[in-house]
Amino acid sequence: MKAATVQSTTGEGEAQSWQATSLSGKKLKLKAKEVWLRFEKPDAQGLMDEASALSNEIDLQLLWDCAPEGEFAFTDIASEYFGGQASAAQQAALAIALQSAPVYFRRKQRGRFMRAPKEQLDAGIAALDRKQREQEQQGQWQAELVAGRFPESFISQAKQLLFNPDKNTLAYKAFLAACNETGESPPQLMMRCGALESPLAYHQGMFLKANFPNGAGHHADAMIADAVYDAAIAALPTAEVQAFSIDDAATTEIDDALSVTPLLEGGHRIGVHISAPGLVISKDDSLDQVARARMSTVYMPGDKITMLPDAVIAQFSLDAGSARPAVSIYVDVDAQGDLIDQSVQTRIELVPIAANLRLEHLEESVNQFADPEYVAKDNAFAFQNELLVLWRAAQKLHAKRQEQREKNGLRVEQLGVIDPNALQRDFQFQISQTNGVERVDIQARSRGSVLDTIVAEWMIYCNSTWGQWLADQGLPALFRTQKGWGPQRTRMQTTSAPHEGLGLEYYAWCTSPLRRYSDLVNQWQLIALAKHGVTAKMVAPFQPRDASLMGIAADFETCYQSYAEYQDRMEKYWCLRWLAQEPLPRTVYARHLKEGMSRIEDIPLHLPIPELALQPRMTRAEIAILETDLLQLSASVRVHQIEKSEPVPTESNAPETEQSAVDAAPLDDTPIS
Repeated sequence: MKAATVQSTTGEGEAQSWQATSLSGKKLKLKAKEVWLRFEKPDAQGLMDEASALSNEIDLQLLWDCAPEGEFAFTDIASEYFGGQASAAQQAALAIALQSAPVYFRRKQRGRFMRAPKEQLDAGIAALDRKQREQEQQGQWQAELVAGRFPESFISQAKQLLFNPDKNTLAYKAFLAACNETGESPPQLMMRCGALESPLAYHQGMFLKANFPNGAGHHADAMIADAVYDAAIAALPTAEVQAFSIDDAATTEIDDALSVTPLLEGGHRIGVHISAPGLVISKDDSLDQVARARMSTVYMPGDKITMLPDAVIAQFSLDAGSARPAVSIYVDVDAQGDLIDQSVQTRIELVPIAANLRLEHLEESVNQFADPEYVAKDNAFAFQNELLVLWRAAQKLHAKRQEQREKNGLRVEQLGVIDPNALQRDFQFQISQTNGVERVDIQARSRGSVLDTIVAEWMIYCNSTWGQWLADQGLPALFRTQKGWGPQRTRMQTTSAPHEGLGLEYYAWCTSPLRRYSDLVNQWQLIALAKHGVTAKMVAPFQPRDASLMGIAADFETCYQSYAEYQDRMEKYWCLRWLAQEPLPRTVYARHLKEGMSRIEDIPLHLPIPELALQPRMTRAEIAILETDLLQLSASVRVHQIEKSEPVPTESNAPETEQSAVDAAPLDDTPIS
């Protein structure tokens, strides 16, 4: 209700109208049907003040009892409630009470009302009581949260409140109100109340909510029966090779291995052997659905979420001391390491795995191969001769790709590390616990080692050769393509196209079927081609212009990017943890990259440093890390000194578009071991 002071009157009866001034000073034109009550005293403001106070004292239940059954005017019932001649303020108070009590009275028109039926009144009163109790409960929970106590009834739904809340629940409303009162974010409030064990749990929970809403574990029934596995490999011939894998010590999904066999006429036969889960996992079966839902293994420092169940990985991983099913590609090389292209063969077979070589044990010894004056010593280390053959041939493969890169207008990449002052790009995170306290050790690892080159070049060769074979036979697959310049440089598609960054005309991910769904899909197509030759189109799981394959390509890109972003966040988290392991402020060195974004030299942590925004690229600065925020993944920085020196290259001389071939957490186009 509003009150106004009349300034002038025009017309009569129903046509009467008034020029009036509201309490706020606004000029109004009022018609007769809009006016509920006319009065001379007190003044408008005085009446509203008195009426508002009186309305709070009105007993709505008594008023409902006094009201007639039918429709009534508020002025008529005023005398019933107040007795005698009700004053203007009392009548206005009654109007306010009737207007604000929809549970008790229904508004009709022009100040007329009707009381609610008894059944609706009882239900309405019960609802009001319930709402009152809920408000009291919400206020109690809110007060506990503000005080730093997590309500006991919230404990079972803590994760839901944080990651997947029902915004209509009383618990969420209390939680949100507490956040608004304290000015904290939801994870900050939960951390203070002890309901969130750590910032790491928050980042993990957000990722799992978005990508693994039903949990990251595999169902116990997700497995391959031994009888099914045995039947699938029973007819496979056993390769006459002694294969070995090359990985870091943390790798458990070993899906590629190499072999070198001397030829009687001179030269060697090199084999690239890829684990073959595609022999048993079929399109649309239960394990395919598991793999397709995940699309890839998720990597993060100190942990991973595998695409396939551990039991399946154990059956197909190329572990030493066993003969495992594999799709193999063989090519002969001469004494100088040049490939004899017409010798290429693809076979499905059992491959004996003689050893799982680890980078940590061999890298320093094998790097001696890069010395032009290197002379091999007999039995200096395991598989010395085989690795030397692979290295010589890998150099030829690399050189051939560089010729094509140069034609594509890209710079030629030299093998090895050229500038020792370049920023490191590969890092290994080791998470350990000492007396219940987690610590992280971050070790830089230079790109371009001999072992890196061996694995990278032979996986690239395998992916390129199989990609061309699929394309030549007209079989669709998931091809990886790249343009040297422009937006959307790298993409996944179902028809072949050049990968300019690698210097290749054909490229299809085929070498990691235990870790990437794209490789498993391509393996199905390869197996069909290897078994059926020119008739493969009739039996291959995916036919030309298959819409489902196009959908897989799109889904894989989206999922793979999400996993890559999560890996980046986790690496940033552990980098900040590494900084905070020593007392802050902590002095470190950073290099400016672009637009005020810089990178810490010793770890892969990028931070905005506005003071360096106008400095040349790769300017070096001494900075102090003042504090870190593990929830926001940020750090406050003070610049101590900016060094004036010549810019140095941003990275070691590794391929522009490729990540290390032996990185345990691949994010781009590099074949992984």
